Amino acid sequence: MKKLVQLYINSYRGLSTEAWLLALVMLINRTGSMVIPFLSMYMSSELNFSKAQVGMVLGCFGLGSVCGSWLGGWLTDKFGNYRVQATSLILTVPIFLILPHFRTFESLAGMIFLLTLIADTFRPANSVSVARYAKPENLTKAYSLNRMAVNLGFSIGPALGGILATFSYNWIFYGNALAALSAAVVFIIFFRKRKPRSAAQPKVHTEKIRTEKDRNAYLDPPFIIFNIFCCLFSMAFFQLLSTLPLFYKEVKLMSEGQIGLLLGFSGFVIVLFEMLLVHAVEHRFTPRQVMIFGTGIAGVSYLMLNAPFGTAWLYLAMFILSVGEMLTLPFTATISASRATLNTQGAYMGFNSLSFAAANIFSPFLGTYIAEHFGYQSLWFSTAFVMLFTSVGFSWILKKM
Repeated sequence: MKKLVQLYINSYRGLSTEAWLLALVMLINRTGSMVIPFLSMYMSSELNFSKAQVGMVLGCFGLGSVCGSWLGGWLTDKFGNYRVQATSLILTVPIFLILPHFRTFESLAGMIFLLTLIADTFRPANSVSVARYAKPENLTKAYSLNRMAVNLGFSIGPALGGILATFSYNWIFYGNALAALSAAVVFIIFFRKRKPRSAAQPKVHTEKIRTEKDRNAYLDPPFIIFNIFCCLFSMAFFQLLSTLPLFYKEVKLMSEGQIGLLLGFSGFVIVLFEMLLVHAVEHRFTPRQVMIFGTGIAGVSYLMLNAPFGTAWLYLAMFILSVGEMLTLPFTATISASRATLNTQGAYMGFNSLSFAAANIFSPFLGTYIAEHFGYQSLWFSTAFVMLFTSVGFSWILKKM
């Protein structure tokens, strides 16, 4: 027991105060992540949208995310990460409050696009903040801490959302608005006058900054290919937020509360184990080795959904998916930050965020289409195949990077 406690302490050692404060802001913001996992069920059961309409609205969610990620990267390099993050958090509050009043397919699709356009300008700016405030030798840990906060919020949010949904779906939107407002207040208080660390740039590029012309993230061929594979990984992984809740409800006949707990379990696992896992593997294996294995076992977790077992099996599949996520996503951010120079961090982190956001355009539409026309079994076989193909792709491109 003492060894385990010491391992936990070591996994957090060296993280800056700013990294902890950024994680706190992210935790508050993501505790309000109630809308996303229940959006497909809200449209299906409350608004009586067809699966095709659900897929298209979620595609608008992804399109807004793509535009927001690109815009956030550009704005961060132009105006700084503080202004972009504060503005994004503040502007999302009124949109969440009025969203329940848009109940037609066209109006809801437009509002979901606007919401994610504004909300996702936050992501690249926040990633740049982590890189600027973290100690260079603890960059992956800092990203993992930030993700841990995201997932702790995501474990709390769906559980709360499941409870609120039993009364009214409208309360989910109001809960999101309250969380965004609280995160904005905390962020402004802590970071309004705080200066970034001068040594925040990863060591791998400190010499290149002095001797090499800044690369354009969007004209960097290996990085472009890397982001294509990140997008493919995300298209498969983000079935978690679109078709997986529908699968639980329609095939496994679970209630909203049960679904919220199962989705929240993913965040709980990541909170408990991600820092330990990253601390254990980052100095023993290369990012390439870790990402190959992580992507592969994420594919296995989706394959498990075709087995005719009960709730315990679903929790096991979710646990394995969470391990795959922990072994993949923190290292995508580290690789992106390490490839950039100080002058191009916003563009590089924005491009990487864009690759994940782009997946949100195609992932829900393809997922709901396959589920409706070919069944959930075909969907999970397809998802597993994409994950395994992506694992091979990471193996190839990371060798070149």
